[in-house]
Amino acid sequence: MSDLVPGAASTSMKHESALLHVTGRAAYIDDLPEPRGTLHLVPGLSTKAHARIMSMDLDAVRAAPGVVCVLTADDVPGENQISPVHREDEPLLAMDHVHFWGQTMFAVVATSRQAARQAVRLAKIEYEEKPAILNIAQARENGSPMVWRSLTMQRGDVERGLKAAPRRLSGQIEIGGQEHFYLEGQAALAQPGEAGEMRVWSSTQHPSETQHLVASVLGRPHHLVTTEVRRMGGAFGGKETQANAWACLAAIAADRTGQAVKARLDRDDDMMATGKRHDFLIDYDVGFTDEGDILAVDMVLAARCGWAADLSGPVTDRALFHADNAYFYPDVRLKSEPLRTNTQSNTAYRGFGGPQGIVAAERVIEEVAFATGLDPVAVRLRNVYGTGTRNLTPYHMTVEDSITAEILTKLVERCDYQARKAEIRAFNRTSRIIRRGIALTPVKFGISFTATHYNQAGALVHVYTDGSVQVNHGGTEMGQGLHTKMVQIVLREFGLTADRVRITATTTGKVPNTSATAASSGADLNGMAVLDAVRKIKGRMIAFAAEKWAASAEEIHFRPDGVHVGAEIMTFQQLAWQAYFARVSLSSNGFYKTPKISWNPETGRGRPFFYFAYGAACAEVSVDLLTGEHSIDRVDILHDAGQSLNPDIDIGQIEGGFVQGAGWLTTEELVWDPAGRLRTHAPSTYKIPACSDRPRIFNVELLENAPNREETIFRSKAVGEPPFVHGVAVLQAISDAIASLDDYRTCPKLDAPATPERVLKTLMALRQQAD
Repeated sequence: MSDLVPGAASTSMKHESALLHVTGRAAYIDDLPEPRGTLHLVPGLSTKAHARIMSMDLDAVRAAPGVVCVLTADDVPGENQISPVHREDEPLLAMDHVHFWGQTMFAVVATSRQAARQAVRLAKIEYEEKPAILNIAQARENGSPMVWRSLTMQRGDVERGLKAAPRRLSGQIEIGGQEHFYLEGQAALAQPGEAGEMRVWSSTQHPSETQHLVASVLGRPHHLVTTEVRRMGGAFGGKETQANAWACLAAIAADRTGQAVKARLDRDDDMMATGKRHDFLIDYDVGFTDEGDILAVDMVLAARCGWAADLSGPVTDRALFHADNAYFYPDVRLKSEPLRTNTQSNTAYRGFGGPQGIVAAERVIEEVAFATGLDPVAVRLRNVYGTGTRNLTPYHMTVEDSITAEILTKLVERCDYQARKAEIRAFNRTSRIIRRGIALTPVKFGISFTATHYNQAGALVHVYTDGSVQVNHGGTEMGQGLHTKMVQIVLREFGLTADRVRITATTTGKVPNTSATAASSGADLNGMAVLDAVRKIKGRMIAFAAEKWAASAEEIHFRPDGVHVGAEIMTFQQLAWQAYFARVSLSSNGFYKTPKISWNPETGRGRPFFYFAYGAACAEVSVDLLTGEHSIDRVDILHDAGQSLNPDIDIGQIEGGFVQGAGWLTTEELVWDPAGRLRTHAPSTYKIPACSDRPRIFNVELLENAPNREETIFRSKAVGEPPFVHGVAVLQAISDAIASLDDYRTCPKLDAPATPERVLKTLMALRQQAD
């Protein structure tokens, strides 16, 4: 292996598109030069949550100025289905029925976006309304079918464990959903080519799936469709499947008109039509001891999934995978209920169901702590996974490297938790209006796709004769720094500087059959694929140099000052030039598949994760008892990124993940009216965290000297989703502040999101209970 070079893996190198970002020259879909004659597509959305379509009069739409054509289900040349899990439940364009308010019924294609937007409003549609099921309670009351099979994970005898426990309690927690609110909305540009070819630029996390579905709706083989994405302006899971519809519609319109067609959704239409994070209603029953030892846990995790399956099955599965968080339950049963509703089809979101399961786990810890009068951190430490015993998960995977106790203990010391807690208690005894709270929570997050076949990646690397390198891989860049890390891997192996390596747009024409950039696996999978390709080329160059200069392979090193071949030193460019003239291939593909993993969804057992990422967060908040508002005063995070590929980027991901997680649990609230219309469909009604919502004091550290025990890319660990869970500490801290009202005798049972209204309701309930 070569020596580390400036900007190489395991050091901090600036984002490969940083200059383009800050100067406004980074090109997104809507920035691309439009081919001559480009048309614009706008969807027509339903205005009923559940209804039969009696008639759809689009004559006035077609006659509107600038309209070129109008697409309905009858105009789809291939399959009118875009289900990512191969169910026949997600038509691209509605046929006889609509199943949620905002479902795409038709699409207008016009010479300008404004013309298309105005024409959409001219549609005359008659509906026969049907009863709509809008939430989990209604779904249960009306026996709504599930969008996926229910899964049960169990170990031991939970009924026996609950009955035998010295103490027992039960409860319910409601956890709201979340809008992705990516900066760049859903967008696609389709351009027809010769002999049935279709090229699609899409803001998608899953170019291969977009390619496959475009081919399906066009009725063509995959090789005639190419999908490309250089970067996205955010995604967070919202463009794993939800980007497909707009790419498919643009492609159908381009095929029909013979002209390029672009679709870019307004924010209102985007929020109205696309899926969100699943909201959950979780019932729990827990048995425990006076010392805070959890003996048995029984949970039912019900989710509002929406009108179609989408990824709700895997999402609710992962909620079960993480309903233990970092804790060992001796007897346990976890069951999912993925319920069908007449709302947007909920989808992937950072954490993919895991955060919802972890919130439930932390509620259980909180309940036990209040019931026993123990510090919640003490309860956490008593129940964390062990390394030799108490190390089998509910899905029967052995936890081989539990470091939760180590991280919790370190953070307790570093953030001075005990002294601050005592000071907060003293403050609350005399403060009438402001109450403060503190909480320290861990995270154990499994890394890998639970759909085993997704745990693979490809790459394509070219070395040119001038010594410059071009890299392409199957992952997508959405601001998280994936491309930067891939560049660093090449720099490290070849001993080059950053200006000698270039990442190109992700395209299905270079690397086929790729997995979504999701499940925190982007760097793990694609990094190993890039490394495989680079080492193949490097091996050929070493073999050539060894023969030409009569040196052994062990005497050849790629370093910042050049390639060392015995006593000879030459530039990388010189070696590449020589190798080319010797007819040595300087291009290679790379491939990687994650080892050790297996999962049987029928039995609820296996090893679905290659490894776990760990961390802990301590949050301190102030709550105004008059308004219910809160501020985050201080946050300390200690996070396990293994041997970080890029500490600065990883810390940025941790900071952003925390803020997004805290927003989900406090300010971001989705509201549907009784008719099924989403009312929080714009920035004016949906509150994401602003700069003023960030912690006043924000300390983030990476766990030092903690390389991944598994053979990942340079022993690093994923940092995409695990940090999101650190936001749970804020919810727990708000609960701690509320609990001060009755001297910490009662668990407030604060649901999420902890909006001012919900905080006030919780305060009122606690006061009434105390009286």
